[in-house]
Amino acid sequence: MKLRHFFISALTALTLAAANPAQAYESVIDEVPSAEAMTFDLFIVRPLGLVGTIAGTVVYIVALPINLLTLNLADPARKLILQPINFTFTRDLGALD
Repeated sequence: MKLRHFFISALTALTLAAANPAQAYESVIDEVPSAEAMTFDLFIVRPLGLVGTIAGTVVYIVALPINLLTLNLADPARKLILQPINFTFTRDLGALD
């Protein structure tokens, strides 16, 4: 009976010991982007986002007569204009997720 309690206690201790380093490591991770990521975002990704915003606006204007016939103006505007604007202008510098 004592041997059974010993094994249960040992298994519980090993399980808890293995779980604690994972929790401690999670709090150590730094979420600040690197200087390279910020530079890449500023000089490459943001200008491409601006080009995508302009292209999406042009496509939306060209497709506007079809969208008026179907009375569906919000979905194309959200996908073609608002999402590229938010990606280009409102997210943090270097946040490429």
